[in-house]
Amino acid sequence: MPPTPLVVSPAVLELRQYTLRPGRRDELIELFDREFVETQEETGMTVLGQFRDLGDPDRFVWLRGFPDMAARRRALTDFYDGPVWAEHGPRANAAMVDSDDVLLLRPLKAGSGIEVHPSQRPRPGAPAPARLVTATVYTFPPARQAGVELVRDGLLPALRETGPAPVAALTSETSPNTFPRLPVRTGENVVVVIASYPDADAHRRHLTAVHAHPRTRDEILPGIEREQTAPPQLLLLSPTSRSLIS
Repeated sequence: MPPTPLVVSPAVLELRQYTLRPGRRDELIELFDREFVETQEETGMTVLGQFRDLGDPDRFVWLRGFPDMAARRRALTDFYDGPVWAEHGPRANAAMVDSDDVLLLRPLKAGSGIEVHPSQRPRPGAPAPARLVTATVYTFPPARQAGVELVRDGLLPALRETGPAPVAALTSETSPNTFPRLPVRTGENVVVVIASYPDADAHRRHLTAVHAHPRTRDEILPGIEREQTAPPQLLLLSPTSRSLIS
């Protein structure tokens, strides 16, 4: 019997949204998937998912995770001071306009983090999975938990009842940034719900079912709307061939 693949479920995560120079996304993805996956993971982090933003042809979205904040500092120091970034980093940076839209996150509750099997990652050149991944970012006032609790205790159960269970539910990690060379958004109070669907039609059907769910329609969604400081940001994402989230 083959060994059971190692499951990794990071306690600290980054959701990174990069704005790229026009027409450079596929170039960056090819470089990233070839040079920056195993080499980052050798330092102790996990590359969780890489995506094309279907709403913006010049947007690249990805997630990585760490065991804790101290491990994050060590891993990022080792990678960005290391030979791989010295060799390939200038080309990656040349494709980017902005790389500072970064949310530092943790699991919303026990069992709601991202679980992946890095040993099952496809090799470079594998076909990209025909899946739609969504990431919905809910933004609430700093230090106010009412909206967070509505998502945790109301919306997440409704999502599970009406369609595929979310891949993960994450919230803001408020610890100080242990690697200030890479900025993160500060003062944030967000919940990020990540889900996966066979296609856009399946996603639309799930949203319709959620909005038809009586308690969700009448209580949960209006409550979230009252608490939020901005409309939810919905990212429609296409996984790259080497993404562990698909």
